[in-house]
Amino acid sequence: MTDATQNIGTATGEGQFGDYWALLKPRVMSLVVFTAAVGVFVAPVSVHPFIAMVSILFIALGGGASGALNMWYDHDIDTIMKRTANRPVPAGRVAPGEALTLGLWLSFISVTMLGLASNWVAAGLLAFTIFFYAVVYTMWLKRWTPQNIVIGGAAGAFPPMIGWAVATGGVSIESVLLFCLVFMWTPPHFWALALFMNNDYTNAGVPMLTVTHGKRETRKQIFIYAALLAPLAVGAAFTSIGGWIYLTAALYLNAKFVWGAWKLWKRDEADAEADIYAAEKAYFRFSLVYLFASFCALLAQSVWVKFGMGAW
Repeated sequence: MTDATQNIGTATGEGQFGDYWALLKPRVMSLVVFTAAVGVFVAPVSVHPFIAMVSILFIALGGGASGALNMWYDHDIDTIMKRTANRPVPAGRVAPGEALTLGLWLSFISVTMLGLASNWVAAGLLAFTIFFYAVVYTMWLKRWTPQNIVIGGAAGAFPPMIGWAVATGGVSIESVLLFCLVFMWTPPHFWALALFMNNDYTNAGVPMLTVTHGKRETRKQIFIYAALLAPLAVGAAFTSIGGWIYLTAALYLNAKFVWGAWKLWKRDEADAEADIYAAEKAYFRFSLVYLFASFCALLAQSVWVKFGMGAW
């Protein structure tokens, strides 16, 4: 039995505030908050600032609930992976049952309060998102298929759609495009991480694409998804949420994203190992910049339009 496994078995439930905060995956939550906020703001219906603020808060809590449920279920493999071994549950600072209880209560509170604060369409989408991440992705896809990230990426793509529903009470082609931006971005983003963290996934028995099909195929798939993402991202410029500001940013960001993926595909594995996967790490970091900058451009475009400047 490993020390980490022993820690889980002897967890006293005396974790500090920071440990319970870490259960909510705050870095992931920040992405949820930002994309959901953009979804609210770019929608064609104005929302009272207080309603918008509390709605985003409850969407964030729903994202945190998903993180806690994920850490509860995955604590066995988290002990094996270097990247996750110091998380509160595998490190023994929080008992698995506490993580489960926190996740379930936050799920109930976030969905109920979002429904009361905005509307039940948004609340229903949030409930489905939590279920999809905790059950479909974490409990099923992650340990079963190398397409885990592809299909499971839907969970991270729902927040802007939920934000749009907060404002409009429904779903439209624009909110579907916002969903698609995150959904198609997710595989290149996580597969770039998997290229230089492959040993973790191998040791934990997680069937990431790098484990089941090798790094060469993973590099190819990164390029394919980046190339498929580009026309969707650029095409959003020609909808009601687009315009010249977003189009300019989308052309630059997607050209760089696709070109980087092409260079990764053509990269020799011996070279990658020799420089400790520097290019893969750089592409992973840029993928974060890509998504943040894309949604910032949508936000800037919406501000431009709402101040009466016009879309083009």
